[in-house]
Amino acid sequence: MIQNINSRISIQVSLSGYSFKVYDRNGLVSSSDWNGAGSVFTNSEFQNRYDKVDISVFTPKCTLVPVQFFNPSSGRFLLADVCPLKENDVINFVEVPQFNSVLVYSQTTGETLSSTIANTVLCSDGNKGSIYPETYYLLDEFMKIDEYNKIIASYYDGHLYLVVGQGKTLLLCNTFEAVDFTTAQYFIFLTLKKLQLNPEVSSIYFRTPLAQEEEMSLYRYFKAVERI
Repeated sequence: MIQNINSRISIQVSLSGYSFKVYDRNGLVSSSDWNGAGSVFTNSEFQNRYDKVDISVFTPKCTLVPVQFFNPSSGRFLLADVCPLKENDVINFVEVPQFNSVLVYSQTTGETLSSTIANTVLCSDGNKGSIYPETYYLLDEFMKIDEYNKIIASYYDGHLYLVVGQGKTLLLCNTFEAVDFTTAQYFIFLTLKKLQLNPEVSSIYFRTPLAQEEEMSLYRYFKAVERI
């Protein structure tokens, strides 16, 4: 087993598979397209150990709540107010201190695969990586982007995950049901129009792999299209 010094792996998990990105101290080293769940135990990158292991689950069942309005006992009520829940949906929450908020979520979607990956890809100290919803990692990237207009997105399994802001101010954190990428683009441009942000002077950052035609379609409107 190889231990990668000063390295990090970011793994995104959906109901149907996963993708990953490997970083070293200098930045992105390698990345993958979507892989089937059956390749978890044969993936060579998953045999290494990393200083940091981030695992995100694509779940639309999440909402960002200002900390002053949050109480652990009200988590299910707050989440049920924005999305339908099943009786067996387990409610979790994680603090997002940079926005003085709490992200309330259920990771039932993709839970089995994410747990399998967490038990397979370990940190250099032998501990498991953290499993949080994709929205959590979008919010985490927000402060790392130097541009004034900040547009960060992920798209997979019929859902667009979108975080938009200016400077240090978060303007939107939402999930949209989008049957295809054309519909996802519609929600992106509708959001920017409502927030009066000009895509021609803005970059858009995607955490998920983009097909060439999807990337070229975005380039028609944005100053730049980046994968993070």
